[in-house]
Amino acid sequence: MKHLIDIKDLSVEEIDELIKVAKDIMSNPEKYQEKCKYKKLATLFFEPSTRTRLSFEAAMMELGGNVIGFSSSNASSTAKGESVSDTIRTVGCYSDIIAMRHPKEGAPLVASEKSTVPIINAGDGGHNHPTQTLTDLLTIYSEKNRLDNLTIGLCGDLKFGRTVHSLITAMSRYKNIKFVLISPDELKIPDYVKEEILEKNNIEYIETNDIEEHMSKLDILYMTRVQRERFFNEEDYLRLKDYYILNNAKLKNAKKDLCIMHPLPRVNEISVEVDDDERACYFRQVLYGKFIRMALILKLLNIK
Repeated sequence: MKHLIDIKDLSVEEIDELIKVAKDIMSNPEKYQEKCKYKKLATLFFEPSTRTRLSFEAAMMELGGNVIGFSSSNASSTAKGESVSDTIRTVGCYSDIIAMRHPKEGAPLVASEKSTVPIINAGDGGHNHPTQTLTDLLTIYSEKNRLDNLTIGLCGDLKFGRTVHSLITAMSRYKNIKFVLISPDELKIPDYVKEEILEKNNIEYIETNDIEEHMSKLDILYMTRVQRERFFNEEDYLRLKDYYILNNAKLKNAKKDLCIMHPLPRVNEISVEVDDDERACYFRQVLYGKFIRMALILKLLNIK
């Protein structure tokens, strides 16, 4: 039985196959309308979510399956003190596959060791968010028609941003990828990401505080919000939350085919005036997320 806890659980060939299936779903949705008939997805969200949870639920429904689950830890028996392991063993009796989000890093891995059905990590603390990464890869491929020979700017909270860590891990396996890492000093990319992924794989990268300095080089600009829930100090959050605000003026030297991405939710880091720019891909990115999750559900349930 296969789980998806970390993007590294998937080979490049498996990722490419998922993208291929997702593209086919986009082109031929009627082929897939009953692929998961009589199957049930459990969405166990111990932490708030809008896009990820609803994306999983929409994905399963469009495959003809059903959805059960909860959207808050307060709505589950964990509020009574039940362990994650016991919750997973119980829910596995009612479902065929589980998508799980948890604020504690490593919780989905623990769950996978006890589960009788496939587990999908839908985000664990500041650690991993592999289905967002798959969404990002499908977005990049759909918008740029390739996953190699790209210069990618990552801007904002690079310290706690699990989407950033997972995307760097995934893209490091493709040829001629360069990163421009844009953040305040307090939110720089962790050393382990630089040492174990970028430097280990001889990937070229630049660290900077200036969002405009390297704008003209970028094929992808991936904006992230400063996440209040990851801060222990409210003063630090308030000081850093509006450090970068992308607007039309900052895009004046950008490429005409730049792809602007954001995992959402957006707060202030992208001005609404950018929404009308054809280079703004972040709402299309949301739609791509549904299709790649449909492909992933089929893969983990071993449905051809």
